[in-house]
This record gives sequence, structure tokens and C-alpha cells, in this order.
Amino acid sequence: MLSLNVFNRQGDSVGTVEVDPAEFGGKINRQLLHDVVLMYLANQRAGTHSTLRRGEVAGSTKKLFRQKGTGNARVGTRRTNKRRGGGTAKGPKPRDYEYHLPKKAVRAATRMAVLGKFQDREAVIVDDLNLSEVKTRQVADLLKALKLEGATCLIGTAGLDDNVYKSARNIRGVEVLPAAQFNAYTVLRQKRLLLTRAALDELRRLGKAKSAETASA
Repeated sequence: MLSLNVFNRQGDSVGTVEVDPAEFGGKINRQLLHDVVLMYLANQRAGTHSTLRRGEVAGSTKKLFRQKGTGNARVGTRRTNKRRGGGTAKGPKPRDYEYHLPKKAVRAATRMAVLGKFQDREAVIVDDLNLSEVKTRQVADLLKALKLEGATCLIGTAGLDDNVYKSARNIRGVEVLPAAQFNAYTVLRQKRLLLTRAALDELRRLGKAKSAETASA
């Protein structure tokens, strides 16, 4: 069992919470995490790169001068990739980089990423994060009290919380997401993970549901 400290908004410890690693997969498969992160990065690529090849550049296809008798090296068409202004050889063309791993593997990687934050002591649990108004200063003071100031941080909430999202979006390196929308890439991209107690319960509930689904399959 992993014992995690729970803090209030002033940065004071108000208790602990026990987390069973089995709820998040039990062990970390680094190769699976690597594969899933590469998938997310590949799916973000636009793939709009394009170069002109020999058949697409402007210019005659006629041989520039005869093969022999001029004293120059033999040459071919003006469009060849050997000449300045010619077409490229095997240059890139627009393509779609998107691909998808099995859904169960992607879900398992998300649980492993969260478990890794717990094991590496890079996760912080806060008792609650209810903001009465949209104010960036409140979130900034919270991060400072929890010694997360200056570090990239993912804030996880139990559901969509507009006040928290709007209060944190102007802070550099801070991202806010509902726990149900976590994925391995978003969790690993940020150095620290800040969860409300309700968000942790949501992750544990989702983890148990996915584990049960995998066991029955």
C-alpha cells in the first residue's frame, strides 16, 4: 500500500490516504508507456509537409547539351535533383501519421502513468479545491503553499470545474483536466500531479471498473 499525505489549501497536512497499487495496474510497463506516448505525439502531427519532385518542378525535360564533344561533364534534364532548383529525390509528401493502439492498452497506460507519479512522490493530494470565484491568485497561492510553484503541474478535478480551470489557465506550465479525461501523455508531460481527494476517488473508481472489465474479457 502507498500512503499519501493529504493537504489543505494552506499547505498543512490534514491526514493521509492509502492507495492500493493494484487499483492502478499493480506494476509499470515502461515499454507500454513509451508506445502510448509515441501514439499521442504521432496523432498530433499535421503531416502537411510537401516538396516538389522531379516531375513537378518547372523546366524542360530536354537534355541540356549533347553527351560528348563539349568538354563539360555529362548532364541530363534541368529538373534533376543534382541541380540547383531541381526537384527533390524521395522528398516528403502529405501523409496521415495517425494510428491507434488497443483501447485496453491505452487505458492501462493511463493507470500506470498515475501510479508512477504516486511511486515517485510526484503527486500531491489536496483535501478540496472549491473556488467561490475566478481568481488566478488563489491557485497561485495554493501552488506556492504546496511547494509546486514554478514546476509544470497537472491539476486533476473530479469533474469539469470552470472556476478552477479559468483561474489556472493563465499560470505558465499548469493544466487542468477532469480525472476522467486523463491519458498517459498528459499525466507524464507534467512534472507534478495535483489531485483533489474527489479526483483520486474518481481515478480509483475508474481503475477498478477497467480492471474488472479486463478480467472478464
